[in-house]
Amino acid sequence: MTDGAEIFYWPVRVYYEDTDAGGVVYHARYLNFCERARTEWLRARGWEQDALRDDMNLLFVVSRVSLEYRRPARFNDALNVTCEVERLRAASIDFTQRVEHSADSTVLCEAAVRAVCVHSDTLRPKPIPEAILESFA
Repeated sequence: MTDGAEIFYWPVRVYYEDTDAGGVVYHARYLNFCERARTEWLRARGWEQDALRDDMNLLFVVSRVSLEYRRPARFNDALNVTCEVERLRAASIDFTQRVEHSADSTVLCEAAVRAVCVHSDTLRPKPIPEAILESFA
């Protein structure tokens, strides 16, 4: 689900539960779509979040998010959610994400997300382990 430009794509279908009474995707659902794409991006690199917690005592938590809504998605739309690393730091990753119509790549929503690596017990930041960093390259 990646292309040569290191942009990860994850398909999403809009279900009735994602919409408001008018059949338009409820604004907070875009956060769910982006979360799923980041989880699948991590999984595609060989890392399961429950194993990271259980085996390495680490979690990736969102510390900052900014969304810009451009056009509405509607019930039953087929979408692609992208995930691209913008900046990698010792204990955090900045992502750019887009929610696009799969038919014509029209951008519906853009997100800037920072995920921080934290210790699962203390929830304090910790460096991203080298093995994980290498899988991001």
